[in-house]
Amino acid sequence: MRRFSAAVLVAATFGAVLTSAPAQAQGNCTATACHFDLPPGTYDVKVLIGGEKASNTSISGESRRALLPETAAAAGERVARSFTVNVRTPEGEPTGADGTPGLDLRLGGSAPALADIKVTPARHARQILLVGDSTVCDQPGDPYSGWGQQLPQFLRKGVSVANYADSGESTVSYLQNPRLWATVQPLIHRGDLVLIQLAHNDKTTDGATYRANLETLVAGVREKGGTPVLVTPIVRRWFNSDGTLNNGTALLVNGLGVDHPAVARSVAAAHGVPLIDLTAKTKALVESLGAEASKALYLYNEKRDNTHTSVHGATVYAELVRDELVAQHLVPNGLVRVG
Repeated sequence: MRRFSAAVLVAATFGAVLTSAPAQAQGNCTATACHFDLPPGTYDVKVLIGGEKASNTSISGESRRALLPETAAAAGERVARSFTVNVRTPEGEPTGADGTPGLDLRLGGSAPALADIKVTPARHARQILLVGDSTVCDQPGDPYSGWGQQLPQFLRKGVSVANYADSGESTVSYLQNPRLWATVQPLIHRGDLVLIQLAHNDKTTDGATYRANLETLVAGVREKGGTPVLVTPIVRRWFNSDGTLNNGTALLVNGLGVDHPAVARSVAAAHGVPLIDLTAKTKALVESLGAEASKALYLYNEKRDNTHTSVHGATVYAELVRDELVAQHLVPNGLVRVG
């Protein structure tokens, strides 16, 4: 293992959460991974990418989170990149396994090369918390991926993503489970964004209850000084014979006739809540691709699954979210990666 101990510095004081952090963390790196013995918290990571030969490097971390997209460096060139990462326990889904303590980063890309790395506590990072289901969460294993798992790679240093989406959750179960909303709400600080996408599992939730649950989540975010953002659910890949998705299965209308996207739009309008209409955006995209090409967005080929996204699909959908965060001035242009 290579040691970047001289470059991997962790400040001794960073608020109450990190008072026990060592003055210097021991970062152990191989050619494909790095591990840092760090307590839960939010950290800025600065990497120097490149080597003697031309390289192409991406970085993921913790529970398969995409943290840095593939970055090219010419032979002999060094390219500096930075991002902010959330370290927590459990490191993935809130009701899942704890995972490995500390910060784990993995190098990917067609020709990965890491010249240097520095990890420091993030002092002024803005937090984006995610409340959602399996289409959003940090999925633990291939070939699954949630769009929230891919979102961090589109954000620069200064914004962290804390993904508290969890597989199988409805608005009802998310509010009831103490490991979910009761854990998330105390973590919200003034100025944080909280993106809320829950609908896929509200199959037996009546309209009044679904609306009330969304309103409870919105009020709970505002109570802590955060900014709630309602996100309508991604469509299911369920085509009509005419090539459209104009049906209840695709557009998340449950068996009781509750139109989840319509309720979310109504709540957003009534309470002045920013809305990311991911249902409309994913519908337009899937229909434009058609029945065959759209299979790659989901796990149809692998699992005959028209609900859950592939890594490719989750990445494309995360880009849609990023674009809306910028368009609605929820995240400044300078804090996102494009292209």
